[in-house]
Amino acid sequence: MDIYIPELLKDLLPKELLGQSHAYHFEKGDYLFHQGKKPEYMFFIVSGEAVLTRTSNHGEPTTLQRCKGGFLSEASLLSDAYHCDAFATQDGQAITLPIKYLRDALTDSKFSLKWVQLLSKEIMRLRTQSERLGLKDIRSKLIHLIETEGKNGVLTLQSDFKSMASEIGVTHEALYRVIASLEKEGLMRRQANSLEFLKKK
Repeated sequence: MDIYIPELLKDLLPKELLGQSHAYHFEKGDYLFHQGKKPEYMFFIVSGEAVLTRTSNHGEPTTLQRCKGGFLSEASLLSDAYHCDAFATQDGQAITLPIKYLRDALTDSKFSLKWVQLLSKEIMRLRTQSERLGLKDIRSKLIHLIETEGKNGVLTLQSDFKSMASEIGVTHEALYRVIASLEKEGLMRRQANSLEFLKKK
């Protein structure tokens, strides 16, 4: 059966590897894989959203990666076990690539260079996320999220506030309080699908 292959994958993957790809439909709440399990597939998210999470000793989940398009958990390529859980926050479609064939394909110097370039972009994204998580207060984390992930001070919401709280490493109750405080101060405008940071005049 023919499957939709995004242009990014067509440009990146050797034809032999593309031939091993399969469509994978997921629904909100589905787990794509579990922490500790042996990696069998690399997932490329075509539509919808999936996140990587790890739960702390206190039971609070922390979002390690949020993927609305692209590869999920590139680190699993050379790992003996998944280091976190992956589950869907929205219905969507993915393409799966067998880990074994993907590893073998890296012996191709042209493909391996493209893979390194892709990982470099992901490292830059993770550095930004790490910088955000290192901020001391929730207000600063929220403003940083809007400035780095939004456009012209407006962050379009792709999921609910509970997911956003997990992404910046705080409880959703605390995030609600900060948003309400910023609204009261006239520094934030909350709408159904966006948050806008209003700078002081």
